[in-house]
Amino acid sequence: MYSGGTAMLWIFRLLLIVAIIFLFYSVVKYLIHPKRKLELAQEQKRFYFLDDQENVRKNFFLTYKGVVFEGEKYLGTTEYAFEVVSIFIWPKSNHNLKGLAYEDFLFIEDQVHEVYSNAEISWKSPIKEFMEKKPEMD
Repeated sequence: MYSGGTAMLWIFRLLLIVAIIFLFYSVVKYLIHPKRKLELAQEQKRFYFLDDQENVRKNFFLTYKGVVFEGEKYLGTTEYAFEVVSIFIWPKSNHNLKGLAYEDFLFIEDQVHEVYSNAEISWKSPIKEFMEKKPEMD
């Protein structure tokens, strides 16, 4: 014979197991989420490139030396196909640019060109003006 208390105990245990599995799943999903990886790379001042290459309308994000940049992609035609032909990049916050040098922006351009080789990269202010004053390199 089942009493009402035993059935409720089994239901409670089942709900507890489901809640633990859901909590574990949520924590793992949070830790491996690409935006979290971007935030972690920013904290560690590493380079990280976050992009959905299949979706041209979706902007990409990258971080380098603790600064987060956003890039806007534009589709156009090359000799043989439709591809991303133009990219505008700007920092999410101009306050964090301190310490970045001309070579740092060239490094970022090189990394973006690895993914979008046919794209012309343009920077928005104030980096645009900074890049136009190309320093003499020995």
